[in-house]
Amino acid sequence: MRNLLTLVGLTLFLLNFWGCEKRSISTNPAKVHWDRDMCARCAMVVSDRKNTTQVINPANGKVYMFDDIGCTILWFDDEQIPWKDKAIIWITDADTGEWIDARKAFYDTENITPMAYGFSAHKSKDEIAKDQEIVDYNEVIKRVKAIGR
Repeated sequence: MRNLLTLVGLTLFLLNFWGCEKRSISTNPAKVHWDRDMCARCAMVVSDRKNTTQVINPANGKVYMFDDIGCTILWFDDEQIPWKDKAIIWITDADTGEWIDARKAFYDTENITPMAYGFSAHKSKDEIAKDQEIVDYNEVIKRVKAIGR
């Protein structure tokens, strides 16, 4: 009987120890459930595969989906997100639909986007027509805040 209690105690200890093991948090883009996931700011369904954004909280791995980069930027301020400078932000490339780092992307400014902010992301400047204005992420932030909504 004593051996049985020792075995049960040891088993519970090991299960608790393994259960507390730190799990790694994914910083990769999450799978989007097109036409079902909703924008965290405006609650519209995420369906535009060329202008979708997702934000990952690096502390806990929670993912927030957005239908437009403008919603993403305004959400950070509306919700007063304290980790916004550390957030991992992915956006789809307007040409390929590939996930790219939103902070490193190049943006053109005259697009039809889900919430009409007009900014579409590109992995390379070469993907943008020569007659288009090209801006960086910081300029997108300034202009979206000026537009508001």
